[in-house]
Amino acid sequence: MRHRDTPAGEITLATASAAETRRLGERCGSLLRTPLVICLIGDLGSGKTVFVQGLARGLDVSADYAVTSPSFTLIHEYPGRLKLFHIDLYRLGTEADLDDLGLTEILHGEGVAAVEWADKLTDGAAAERLEICFEFGDDDRRRLRMVAYGQASLILLKALRLRSRHA
Repeated sequence: MRHRDTPAGEITLATASAAETRRLGERCGSLLRTPLVICLIGDLGSGKTVFVQGLARGLDVSADYAVTSPSFTLIHEYPGRLKLFHIDLYRLGTEADLDDLGLTEILHGEGVAAVEWADKLTDGAAAERLEICFEFGDDDRRRLRMVAYGQASLILLKALRLRSRHA
């Protein structure tokens, strides 16, 4: 996903373990009040699915649901305060594959769409979005660069920034 639009805001946060990455996802989910597309970008094992596990809990998805990577099914849907669509584009190769999934309806719908391997999305697929780039650090440490495109994601970043200062 290579957009030319201008970011509305950006923060970088660090986590020292999978549990911290999961808690950050949960914090994000608990702060969300409106639908949002969250584009997750990073190498295998960088924490994308772990983040979505926390996001699900923050959106009040029942703990009865095991949130796992939808690598083979491509999309998992979870009921919560806002419906969560967990999408994995790793195995998709062409734009036609994306169209066949019905992503347009999901990305412009009433839920939260967490898209792993979002760099495979076409330009304009989600103009309003939060991009999170996961980078490896030492041991289990991760750097998460969060870039807001649009008002909903900017509101989320501002709330995260405030919570980080008071944590």
